Amino acid sequence: MLSPINQSPIAGCMRWGAWGSKFDTAAYREIIAACFDNGITSFDHADIYGDYTTEADFGAAFKQFATKRSSFQIISKCGIQMLGANRPEHSVKSYNTSKEHIINSVERSLKNLHTDYLDLLLIHRPDPLMHPDEIAAAVTLLKDAGKINQFGVSNFLPHQVSMLQKSIEVEYNQIELSIIYTEPLFNGQLDQCIEKNMIPMAWSPLGGNIFNNSVDPKNKRVLDAAKMMTEKYNCSVSAIFLAWLYLHPAGILPVLGTSKIERIIEARDAKAIQLSREDWYKLLEASRGGQVD
Repeated sequence: MLSPINQSPIAGCMRWGAWGSKFDTAAYREIIAACFDNGITSFDHADIYGDYTTEADFGAAFKQFATKRSSFQIISKCGIQMLGANRPEHSVKSYNTSKEHIINSVERSLKNLHTDYLDLLLIHRPDPLMHPDEIAAAVTLLKDAGKINQFGVSNFLPHQVSMLQKSIEVEYNQIELSIIYTEPLFNGQLDQCIEKNMIPMAWSPLGGNIFNNSVDPKNKRVLDAAKMMTEKYNCSVSAIFLAWLYLHPAGILPVLGTSKIERIIEARDAKAIQLSREDWYKLLEASRGGQVD
């Protein structure tokens, strides 16, 4: 399968709006243009970001790039129903993977993002009430209408992906994955991506608050191990962490949750770093607190 998602890092937009930097339209235009100029052309959204406001805020700026639409890849997610002023009809936080909800969510995202199609739609979280045939019906309708190009999931475990694959092709799984959170190496998520030719995306690829909580024993072990490698590879600690992800044979695409263009560029350049296998395992050992079995 040839992915339409740019193989450079993905710019995660969750913190660009109300949940973080609170960009205005001019700031959105500036970072979109800076990403594009540096070869970063994939942008990750979800309908809920910014309490259901970030897609529209991004879209107000993105519509000015309409003539270059085919050069960008827009990802969005749906399926979580949050409580908040922008969704007064919601009485409880819940998940909704009904055909009607998926279609309505995509239609709203397209309107907010000022685009005719999504390059990739993801189901944001597994829904205990989901049925694969109903999700497949919605996805098939949206693909046939040209409103989404590819389909995937986010935060799904292997058995949940397998259930869904009986009814529809799953092309991506966006999962939490970093040198701090290594469970996908062992719980079958990355193995399944290789087996089924799915592309894994890693959210929180730098390990969340590792730099803000360096006294945590695990964080300290990992930071110390990475610092010992920075001179050898002539790069930053962050670049070491990303190079660790890039070495995995599943072809992991990191979703950068930063609003700073220099950090996104650093993530792009980290692809050129070739960690040795032994250094990769030294980092894994630091994360897990002991030698591999």
